[in-house]
Amino acid sequence: MTTVQIGQQIESIASQFLERQGLILVERNYRSKLGEIDLIMREKNTLVFVEVRYRSNTRFGTPAETVTHRKQKRLILCAQRFLQSHRVTIPTRFDVVAVTGANHQPQIEWIPNAFQTAW
Repeated sequence: MTTVQIGQQIESIASQFLERQGLILVERNYRSKLGEIDLIMREKNTLVFVEVRYRSNTRFGTPAETVTHRKQKRLILCAQRFLQSHRVTIPTRFDVVAVTGANHQPQIEWIPNAFQTAW
């Protein structure tokens, strides 16, 4: 499998996991010139922007640790673009889904409200 195929598979695993938790998929792989958001989901009256990260092992750190301050800023800018273009006014949050291990037996860590914005 290519890294793109692995990424798509991991995003599907993350999406299915969140749907089992009660979230509803709004959009997958939203792209703008400012970046990409892996999953946009809705939980009750909150729009959730989800960054999915994967590592086959944690020898060099966890997947969640790879969501750097720089990556957070890019996600926030991309989310602002989504909100403006779709005229969304409900509350929002940023979650991280960190996946480790083999694709057939992944370990999933869901971090709701993983980082904050100043808006």
